[in-house]
Amino acid sequence: MSKYYDKTTGFLFGDSKEVPLSGLLPDSIELQKEFDTLILSASGWRKVFTVSSDENDSCEEIGKANTVLAVLMADTFASYVLDRPHLGNQVVIGRDTRPTGRVVADIFCRVCLARGLSVRFPGITAAPEVMAYSRSIGPFAYISASHNPIGHNGLKFGGTDGGVFDREQAEILINSFRTRMACPNVAKTAAELIAACTEEDIANVWIQSADEKKAALKAYDSFTREIVSGPFKDSFFSDLRIAAERRSETAKPLSLLVDFNGSARTISIDRDFIADAGFHLSVMNEKPGAIAHRIVPEGDSLLFCAERMKELRLHGTGPERHTLLGYVPDCDGDRGNIVFWNEEENVAQILDAQEVFALSAISELSFLVYSGQLQVLPENRANTNTTDPVTGTARAVSSPKCAVAVNGPTSMRIEAIAAAFGTQVMRAEVGEANVVNLARSLREQGYLVRFLGEGSNGGNITHPAAVRDPLNTVFALIKLLTLDDTEKRKGMFHIWCSLSGQETAYKKGFTFADIRRTLPPFATTSVYESYAQLKIQTTSHAVLKNKFRKVFLREWENGKFPLLKPGEKWTWKAVTHNGTQTRELAEDFSVSLNGGLKIIFYNNEDTPEAFIWMRGSGTEPVFRILADVSGSNQKKEEALREWLSRMVLEADSEIE
Repeated sequence: MSKYYDKTTGFLFGDSKEVPLSGLLPDSIELQKEFDTLILSASGWRKVFTVSSDENDSCEEIGKANTVLAVLMADTFASYVLDRPHLGNQVVIGRDTRPTGRVVADIFCRVCLARGLSVRFPGITAAPEVMAYSRSIGPFAYISASHNPIGHNGLKFGGTDGGVFDREQAEILINSFRTRMACPNVAKTAAELIAACTEEDIANVWIQSADEKKAALKAYDSFTREIVSGPFKDSFFSDLRIAAERRSETAKPLSLLVDFNGSARTISIDRDFIADAGFHLSVMNEKPGAIAHRIVPEGDSLLFCAERMKELRLHGTGPERHTLLGYVPDCDGDRGNIVFWNEEENVAQILDAQEVFALSAISELSFLVYSGQLQVLPENRANTNTTDPVTGTARAVSSPKCAVAVNGPTSMRIEAIAAAFGTQVMRAEVGEANVVNLARSLREQGYLVRFLGEGSNGGNITHPAAVRDPLNTVFALIKLLTLDDTEKRKGMFHIWCSLSGQETAYKKGFTFADIRRTLPPFATTSVYESYAQLKIQTTSHAVLKNKFRKVFLREWENGKFPLLKPGEKWTWKAVTHNGTQTRELAEDFSVSLNGGLKIIFYNNEDTPEAFIWMRGSGTEPVFRILADVSGSNQKKEEALREWLSRMVLEADSEIE
């Protein structure tokens, strides 16, 4: 027997007798053509891997040139590990459910084995699952293109801290890969390297894969329990089950729905974990690899979950009729945005990504108070008045000092939420690694940082995790809904209402819609809508931003600012987010380089009212823009965003 199959899915792993790179090799022109489409960044390495170069192609063939690239990627990773003895000689290789993932995983396993590493291969795994498992094993290479269309694929690399490598480590890997690509006879070198893996070695990896998958699931389940429960450990889940039973007794049971969309979460811990916590879970699109709709879990991608929720509420049986929350993960399963049933209007509604993040922030900051980890001292009890550096308003202080770490385009709603908890908001450049590393730096400075993430993308990271996880998001919302007042303490939603000056918003029997209404109102662009992804010609983002400054100043001086009304006086401040650093800009916008550029607008009271933001994507060939405006007037966001778009495109057109 030379062909081996995944016992969980029935999918082919590979044929031990068939080396992925054999026969006629690609020439340098073919290699360069494929290399030129590759995006290399700290957030991951991505390209269209299908042999057809069609991003919507669902075939698994990647072609000879992409095979060479994959071999060199694997060799780069293996060398990085081998050059650092403290990392050990064991590596974890995992993938999501994209068709090309099978071939790329085969290549990675063979190359790492040929280089002398011990390979642990759990097969198809959710990103948080493989990262939880790697904490006790060794560095990981995860094969995925996250939310990109099905023809894309790529790599994320990380160590044993449960997250991806930081910017400095990522740059070492990128430079090492580029050096390999520049070597002569690179295709021949790649063919010889992958052929050095023995049939026996690769077969053993595939044979052991089922046991590795079980071990990965066990590690992930244990780690997720630790994250969700905080200091309460096992007693938390007992309390949660009691809370679930209490809701059932009052005819308000809470059931969940997941639209797996064929993702890696189809064979992860979701079903068992949610059931063990005391909640019913309905599933849809649960066949691994059967991608039923657009992968990115934003906007229209959530309509299928909303429609199914409506069907369950109207025509389901038993607990299905009480489905209240639904979630939709992306292909690697590291985030999931939310659909909820509005019990007042009897309709399924989609939360936008920024709302999901904000509600999760309210939950986890309230949980710190609920669990006794954080004390909030109102202004009149504090020794000194503290002013929030962004909102400019007096706020509470906390003990110990507490912070949340977010990316640049996260809505300023997060500052309004954090202020109620005496919590600082610190910002980093877009990219999960940047936010995670900022949070680590803050902890080293003595801050309590439980909650972090990229609000512009939805989902959240809950310490000690270093990656987003839809289960952590879902359980943040469950805690907010179910952990209500007892004789011993206020419930979590009540805590939020009290601290945010909305005491009257709390009532017995509150609904999810009641919670949503307490969100500070902001109108924010979704970064995944087509109008927020500009196609530009300028290759130097530094040059573009400096040209943009000239256009912006002309518009500002001519009174073209869309929010300006007669008699008002507005001011602005430009800042850049690069890596974990945020700094104010004066004359030269180009110093932001490829990082995020933000312009914050202050109203007559000298408080920030809105901002515009721009940055080239690190994983896609697009230039992202976003506008954020205080209040619920979406027309203001549209006007600000359209103004920004026009200025960026004008600046781009003026560059030769």
